[in-house]
Amino acid sequence: MKVGVIMGGTSSEREVSIMTGQEMMAHLDVTRYEIVPIEINDKRELISKTAGIDVALLALHGQYGEDGTVQGTLDSLGIPYTGSGVLSSSVCMDKDMSKQLLRYAGLHTADWIMVNGVEELMTADVDALGYPVVVKPNAGGSSIGTRIVRTREQLEPAVAEALRWDRSVMIEQWIGGEEITCPVLDGKPLPVVGIKPNSEFFDYISKYVEGEAEEQVIVLPETLHKRVEAAALQCYKLLKCSVYARIDIIVQNGTPYILEVNTLPGLTKNSLLPRSAAAAGMSFGQLLDAIIEYSISERRSESKTNKE
Repeated sequence: MKVGVIMGGTSSEREVSIMTGQEMMAHLDVTRYEIVPIEINDKRELISKTAGIDVALLALHGQYGEDGTVQGTLDSLGIPYTGSGVLSSSVCMDKDMSKQLLRYAGLHTADWIMVNGVEELMTADVDALGYPVVVKPNAGGSSIGTRIVRTREQLEPAVAEALRWDRSVMIEQWIGGEEITCPVLDGKPLPVVGIKPNSEFFDYISKYVEGEAEEQVIVLPETLHKRVEAAALQCYKLLKCSVYARIDIIVQNGTPYILEVNTLPGLTKNSLLPRSAAAAGMSFGQLLDAIIEYSISERRSESKTNKE
């Protein structure tokens, strides 16, 4: 089977994507797959460079790679790809839209306000959220452009910085508590990973620099564990995820608050999903095998449904 590892892209997470792609290639079973590295910069390259592959193993992150665009292109080319489909990818990438759906379904998520420019801060009732707040690009990832804002005076520069990375910005109520993540593989929860960054939140450096965060599988009290798993699975199903996803959560006073749902979570050597899979008895290579197998099955199922 010829596996094209697609990495790079045009988003702010390009370097993370390349790290993910390199890590994937290092752990794919060369006795099972013919591995084809595919680094892309635009849609034209995606079309030309994927010719002849049997499946696209997506190592992309951020806009163009994680928002349904690449997925739609590969669908039109008839090339199976890993992870969620167009709709789920698009919805989960849009933090505002996904939070609205989560809130409507009764899941807990922090209150928020959306702005499209610093001038809108004149009328936005940010004070109602209470400080501190989290300012982040609506469609960004890896905490790029994200800041914790503790005073009104810090708000405008933080929004201006976030607008460098996206056209709309989320100003979100800060929820203090224990940060965890619950990966889901083929509709089943994997072990929960606890996150304790050295900085004030799980920022870019904490995510990708060795030793900047303590990330380990944890055992939650039984009742809380059931709540966390139930919330993660509800997110996965509600947002129509498939194959795999990672649901990031803050636990405050026994209540899981959903931060976001990642449809193409990082798979670098420091990433959370491989750590969780290892605790479930899966090596990195076995995790990739499962992702490829489940994805091909999912794409076939989607194709059959579309033809009926």
